[in-house]
Amino acid sequence: MTEPILNPAEEKKSLNFIEKIVENDLREGKNHRRIQTRFPPEPNGYLHIGHAKAIALDFGIAERYGGVCNLRFDDTNPQKEETEYMEAIEQDIRWLGFKWGHIYYASDYFQQLWDFAVELIRQGRAYVDEQSSEQIARQKGTPTQAGENSPYRDRPVEESLALFQEMNSGRMEPGRMVLRAKIDMASPNMHFRDPIIYRVLNMPHIRTGNRWNAYPMYDFAHGQSDYLEGVTHSLCTLEFVSHRPLYDLFCDWYKETRQDLPIDDNRPRQTEFNKLNLNYTLMSKRNLLILVKNGLVSGWDDPRMPTICAFRRRGYSPESILGFIDKIGYTTYDALNDFSLLEAAVREDLNARSTRVSAVLNPVRLVIVNYPEGQVEEMTAVNNPERPEEGTHLIEFSRELWIEREDFMEEAPKNFFRMTPGKEVRLKNAYIVKCTGCTKDAEGNVIEIQATYDPESRSGLPGADRKVKGTLHWLSQSHCLPAEVRMYDRLWKVENPRDELSRLQDEGLTPLEAMKQMMNPDSLHVLTGCYVEKFVRDMPSLTYLQFQRTGYFNIDPDSSPDRLVFNRTVGLKDTWSKISGK
Repeated sequence: MTEPILNPAEEKKSLNFIEKIVENDLREGKNHRRIQTRFPPEPNGYLHIGHAKAIALDFGIAERYGGVCNLRFDDTNPQKEETEYMEAIEQDIRWLGFKWGHIYYASDYFQQLWDFAVELIRQGRAYVDEQSSEQIARQKGTPTQAGENSPYRDRPVEESLALFQEMNSGRMEPGRMVLRAKIDMASPNMHFRDPIIYRVLNMPHIRTGNRWNAYPMYDFAHGQSDYLEGVTHSLCTLEFVSHRPLYDLFCDWYKETRQDLPIDDNRPRQTEFNKLNLNYTLMSKRNLLILVKNGLVSGWDDPRMPTICAFRRRGYSPESILGFIDKIGYTTYDALNDFSLLEAAVREDLNARSTRVSAVLNPVRLVIVNYPEGQVEEMTAVNNPERPEEGTHLIEFSRELWIEREDFMEEAPKNFFRMTPGKEVRLKNAYIVKCTGCTKDAEGNVIEIQATYDPESRSGLPGADRKVKGTLHWLSQSHCLPAEVRMYDRLWKVENPRDELSRLQDEGLTPLEAMKQMMNPDSLHVLTGCYVEKFVRDMPSLTYLQFQRTGYFNIDPDSSPDRLVFNRTVGLKDTWSKISGK
């Protein structure tokens, strides 16, 4: 472990409140100036961008102060957990640029947790309850009304011990009994009203097989897992504020049962921070699973999803996501962030890293009538003007080209600086051309545009810097490749889909019915008949591109040299704020 760093020079302009806590702990010599964090996801789905904020904090704190961050899978619920999710979580963390010290699992501690629970029964601090979940919920009372003791609260210790063993036998029906901690049924903190700490599931676990049939609850497993691993700073989101007293109590009880552990050095301390909430975004893994299972999206990595793998597939860079998280910061109150702020961070990052190429998404034929037939010239195109070291590539120019249909108007207003009869425009990296007319089909649709070119106006030639107001991108018809382009937008048409989902469910709709009602019908348009320059043919999937004058795109994993597929990442400008009236 490296020496902790205090006030790292040029690291940040100001410290967030968690960094201040960590630095104060280091100054006071807590935990022998040792920093250890953990990222503890439940492997019941793919990580979303909200998890990226927790990842950035957990790993970032450890990295910044010379500590270690471990990955711990909270695999206490075998009903929902799969190896696929674990592998995806590891991939997402690596993609974001972080490395864990060790990988742990809550299941590593099942025996210690079981032994701890047995000791609590022996101490009279836990008992087996035979009430149904509905009875227990009613008996707990309300935040303003004290609960009532369970009729099983004072059952003999030996009887609870025997029943607890039976809970793990595989013979007991799930839901028949639970183990509850005996705390305070009148506590104003509802979590203290004899919380359930073990329940019967009778199903195999992906790591422990059939060894266990009764499994610990999250609140019981989490703090002790932190304790056993030596976590110094347990960083959680704000919904765990009310859980913290229970976290601390269980840690204190555990200290009493494990005198062999150096509690003064190992005692984890929980600190809470705000979640990452985005408008037009639904981030509950439970609801995302409904979308996937019912085919409303193509999978967890559908580029309209808020999962990390979906943002990766859509073309977001890890640097842009982390830059956005850094800008919004960490606080002790929740807020709804505008998705446009994330898109702005993506634009800023991709402007610096994306390769510029030409692509025509809605093509119309342009013929340069005075350009020699059969002649082909190679024009030089800059790969990235923000990074001259990335060099240039060549793009072919010929008599017959493709341009964007929207770049032509037969009768144009004065402020239209693209192609129109009698006006000049520059074809990027090539020549100045003047439109002379167009040809239409029987329905009046323009099928061809004619123009002449000025041979002395080729870009880069002496005296070729004659100014015209419009510059258009183009492709040579004989030297480009067909492509499919997927134009993505918001998946939801409501600003706060979480609240709207709740409202619709209160009206009697199922989650699936409510989601179908909330979905944006224009969230995906697949464009065929598009063209791109040959330069992109052999680029690997997920390459960051800017289609000149159009937006930022990337190469989809579905793509191949014989069937090019691109995803729109984000436009060159923020159009959504205008649409939504912001």
